[in-house]
Amino acid sequence: MEEIHIAGTGIWYPEDVITNDEIVSSFNAYVDDFNYKNKEAIDSGNTEQLDHSSSAFIEKASGIKTRHVIDKKNILDINRMMPLVEHEDESKLSIHTIVGIQAAKKAMKAANVEPSDIDAVILGTSHAARNYPSVAIEIQNELGIDGYAYDMLVGCSSTTFAINNAISDIASGLAETILVINPEISTPFVNYKKRDIHFIFGDGCVASIISKKNNSNNAFKIIDRKLITKFSNNIRSDWSYLARAAGDEKSFDDLLFYQNGNSVFKEVCPLVAKFIKNQLEKVNLSPNEISKFWLHQANSRMVNLIVSKIIGSDNFDTDLAPLPIEKFGNLASAGSMFAFNLHNDLKKGEKGLICSFGAGYSVCSIIVEKV
Repeated sequence: MEEIHIAGTGIWYPEDVITNDEIVSSFNAYVDDFNYKNKEAIDSGNTEQLDHSSSAFIEKASGIKTRHVIDKKNILDINRMMPLVEHEDESKLSIHTIVGIQAAKKAMKAANVEPSDIDAVILGTSHAARNYPSVAIEIQNELGIDGYAYDMLVGCSSTTFAINNAISDIASGLAETILVINPEISTPFVNYKKRDIHFIFGDGCVASIISKKNNSNNAFKIIDRKLITKFSNNIRSDWSYLARAAGDEKSFDDLLFYQNGNSVFKEVCPLVAKFIKNQLEKVNLSPNEISKFWLHQANSRMVNLIVSKIIGSDNFDTDLAPLPIEKFGNLASAGSMFAFNLHNDLKKGEKGLICSFGAGYSVCSIIVEKV
């Protein structure tokens, strides 16, 4: 098979930043208001009292210090506690298209390609902007790209699964150069009234050029890719078009993102570590030959534990496994490629490993080499 490359990447993120102290202050004000208004029900045992959050709790639980968001003001407003957005309709571009184009243009510049060089657009995300028409086709149209385009969704593995699809299409001869876009506008889907998840997500977008061509100094040759899925309900969202027709009643809160964090941690970390170790063995690479592990930015403890299991030691330089989650929060499927984009200063011949994992469970790992 001819060499296929990640020829260039680009990222976008909003200007608004929320610190832990700010999001805690908002959450705790909501808690105090809730407990005051529901004091009688709480005292009678019919309603549970809500507990405060803290910056120390957030950083210990996740490693997150700040997050970039599309609407700081309304997220912190205890009378709203969600960003303010507009409905998708034909009068304007999708928010995913707007941010996707900004990331795409940076990736195209890094890869030294023009729209005329691109044969397809694949958009992968955890949070679809709409059912149809495909946002990928909208982006294709706006950028003036010929060929084909489609959207796909595999939870927090959507970015690497989309890159894998691009690799397969190129290997089969269907295309030579593909633009992969991964917008993760997650904050509209967060229940900021829940202590265990109110601090997790940020907003961002990453784009990648996958190509047989290598016209830039930013290219990484793809050595291997590996995927696995195992069904689990521990990370779930039940929001869908079916909600309108449902005969039973569920609140918006019931339909939004939720997870059993402890079970996810205990089940996913060993699954991913074993998966990566098996992949490295298959291609005759030892863990110490990997110069960077660009892992899904769900939780800094998860990243560190997975890497420690792979290399057989918890004593390693933090540069080995970058943690942009500290600044950007959990960027859902875009997190691993954010880490790659920001920390890919490898020398020629050095190898790295990109891995996303999440709802499903789903895991995709891609081994690359700097060329």
